[in-house]
Amino acid sequence: MRATDILDTGTAQRKDRGAFFTPPPIAEYLADWAVEGDANASVLDPTCGESVFLEAAGRKLRNLGADRAQLRRQVLGVDLHAESVERSIANLTMEGLDASLLVDDFFAQPPPNELDAQLPYVDAVIGNPPFIRFQKHAGAGRKLAQRRAFEQGVPLSGLASSWAALVVHACAFLKPEGRLAMVLPQELLTTGYAEEVRLWLKRRFKAVHLVMFDRLQFEDALEQVVLVLARGTGGCKAFSLVPVEDSSDLEDIRMFGPMHLSVAPPNKGKWTDLLLSVEQRQLYDHTVGENFSELSRYGAPTLGTVTGANDFFCISEATRLKYGISENSLRPTCPPGTKHLRGLTFTKREWQNLRDAGERVWLLNPRSQETLDGHEDPGLDLYLKSGKEEGVHRAYKCAKRQIWCQPPIVVAPDLFFTYMSHRYPRLVANMARVTFLNSMHGVRLASNVPRESRQALPLLMLNSATMLGAEVHGRAYGGGVLKMEPREAAVLPLPRPEVLEAAWKILKPERNRMAGALEQGLWEGVSKRVDEVLLHEVCGVERDEVVALRIAGRDLRRSRIGRVESAAR
Repeated sequence: MRATDILDTGTAQRKDRGAFFTPPPIAEYLADWAVEGDANASVLDPTCGESVFLEAAGRKLRNLGADRAQLRRQVLGVDLHAESVERSIANLTMEGLDASLLVDDFFAQPPPNELDAQLPYVDAVIGNPPFIRFQKHAGAGRKLAQRRAFEQGVPLSGLASSWAALVVHACAFLKPEGRLAMVLPQELLTTGYAEEVRLWLKRRFKAVHLVMFDRLQFEDALEQVVLVLARGTGGCKAFSLVPVEDSSDLEDIRMFGPMHLSVAPPNKGKWTDLLLSVEQRQLYDHTVGENFSELSRYGAPTLGTVTGANDFFCISEATRLKYGISENSLRPTCPPGTKHLRGLTFTKREWQNLRDAGERVWLLNPRSQETLDGHEDPGLDLYLKSGKEEGVHRAYKCAKRQIWCQPPIVVAPDLFFTYMSHRYPRLVANMARVTFLNSMHGVRLASNVPRESRQALPLLMLNSATMLGAEVHGRAYGGGVLKMEPREAAVLPLPRPEVLEAAWKILKPERNRMAGALEQGLWEGVSKRVDEVLLHEVCGVERDEVVALRIAGRDLRRSRIGRVESAAR
């Protein structure tokens, strides 16, 4: 639903509905594609809001000779909100246009091939689906949406936002040579949950075009968007990619024109690299291919301990002393979260400082039946009884364990990996030799990697090629968070061992100074110095190419978090 009702309902209500005003140039451009010069074309907007797309399509059809009676048959819209439909009727009437509008949840509408269908097959589907995140897209409505997508062969996870199921279900109403013209969030290209939609686009349509914007197009939304224009059936191997500055450039482009790039998206994974120019992709691929290997070459990223109830199992020194729990029943751990991992290492002194500051640095680890029975550690027995009184033993993970209070403690890794971040993921040397929770990943180094890798990797990963690789392989989440699951972290490009050794010899004397700069948040200067040594001096990448890699990573990072930062200022 579009937000032409901004003055009446307010920004907060529109955001709850996922409704944002579509700029007229975008609506006109998509309507032109949908109608394609055919006065008899039928057009459906499955979430028509207040008719910005239907009006644009109606004007195109009227200019081609369609009268109001024809428009009533050819221009179709559905919306859940009766008030929006009433305003659509008023808006269309003011323009001398007409349409057939239906007040209903579009997911409740069966495809035309079913007996009780109310809507026919159409030549084009057009619109801007509501962008409602999975937290609010819940209950029976989400189950119905997932079922509709599944009926079209697209299984969606529970993390999928509302637009994903809607665009799939809407295309069930297209004729075989029909056209899709929609505004979708850039999450289509960058998130894991959208992978099924990406694969479906490739196998569903004969031709697919993606129009990408350099600038934010929706005033009230922080989400970047991509225009998806697709047609026909039978599948395609390559997409047409059209980069533009903003919506004012749309009238100057035509499909298959000289501005277009033919790209072949991968069959698996995200399409984040489509946000890069051809030159940037080629430079990245060449630099990584010549000088880098994957993180898995050094060691496999693993999940931290899953307790099922961190607030209970991970305790502070004050709690330990209150109950009199013996240290023998505990395991030193890195506290939950990663905000305390600011430098290149996590040392025993830092662990002690966090302990003294009241952080939760102990993980329950009862190791014997005697301990559990309270014979060896009465304080632990008292604490476990308090947990049972609170029902901790009935938590899902706890109830599944043979002994509810014995979570499988993960061995202390050589390196921590901060898998959720706003700027970039980091490796931190675990000099304290403590275990960790599932708020981060761990990496145990293989026996055949260079001896100093534990100290070298945290610094040398702060190069522009690796940070660009994080944007390419990581998943973008709401609020600008970049997340890397173990399989994604495993393919993060890092300098090959021989390259790492050569660069470390130069940078090792500067390590302490750069670690201090990182702790103060001065990461850009550190990254530029690492680039100069690693990429330019050791790998032989020209300085202007190093800058190009840095800009590419910066642009992807800005598309992920830049708008969030701007809104906060």
